[in-house]
Amino acid sequence: MAAPRNVLRDEESAAAALLNNSSKEDDDSPTGKRLKSERFPVSRWELAAFFGVFLIFSTGLFCIYLTMPATEYGKLKIPRSISDLRLLNSSVDHVREYNFANYRDHVAGMLSGASNVLDISHIEIVDNIATYASDYPTQFILGYCSTYIFMQTFMIPGTIFMSLLAGALFGVKGVFLVVFNATAGACSCFFLSKLIGRPLVSWLWPDKLRFFQAEIAKRRDKLLNYMLFLRITPTLPNLFINLASPIVDIPFHVFFLATFVGLIPASYITVKAGLALGDLRSVKDLYDFKTLSVLFLIGLVSIFPTLLKKKKIYE
Repeated sequence: MAAPRNVLRDEESAAAALLNNSSKEDDDSPTGKRLKSERFPVSRWELAAFFGVFLIFSTGLFCIYLTMPATEYGKLKIPRSISDLRLLNSSVDHVREYNFANYRDHVAGMLSGASNVLDISHIEIVDNIATYASDYPTQFILGYCSTYIFMQTFMIPGTIFMSLLAGALFGVKGVFLVVFNATAGACSCFFLSKLIGRPLVSWLWPDKLRFFQAEIAKRRDKLLNYMLFLRITPTLPNLFINLASPIVDIPFHVFFLATFVGLIPASYITVKAGLALGDLRSVKDLYDFKTLSVLFLIGLVSIFPTLLKKKKIYE
């Protein structure tokens, strides 16, 4: 009776070994590898760290909003289109050129010319932003900076409209505001990526990350010039530079200087466009061929010392 039991055990062990081999073959197959690579790469600890940082920033932003003067928050919204910004720019111009009573007459005229309830609500929302920024400039700038840095840190789309808003509300002075906020947000994104960004960037942009790492390795001697070139020109997206820089071991002081100086030309172009919204049909018009040519020319100037050094070495 012992022999049949041994035979059954041998058959069970053989079946288990066959299943293990088949599972290994599935893992080694292209389909198995693809499924493994498609798994979300961030661990639970990294997700917890991200949500912890997000909660801290959100709490700080909420506290800042609580300190701002009371208003009808339902009618105080950030412009989300070029038409909103164009209407806002018109309102700000009337605030600057006329007294408050005449400005109210201007708004009343726009409301009387509105075709429907949606247009009236639209005009009132934009009007509230202009008057709020005029009545409470310090509180408005604090809320504006906090919102901009929050959006830049957590890669929330819409900072381009925030930059145009700075031009529409503050004029050329808005350049300093945009550069400060963009640099602060990029630095926050840098440290956030340093904390949890490596697996995510490697998963989203593996080829681009390898290319970026190789280019950084070749230019360690003149890294600041190369980073300035990347910041000035649209060669690589700013989002990718913010996330990938700590992964390829770019020193923070180089990242900070390149970001602060390199974002000035693009910020000036965006703020200037906010002053002349009548000529702007869409966001794509911000970077036409002429603008891109100027940016690349400035970028070439930033890497000129590197090219000159290479020429001397070859000679």
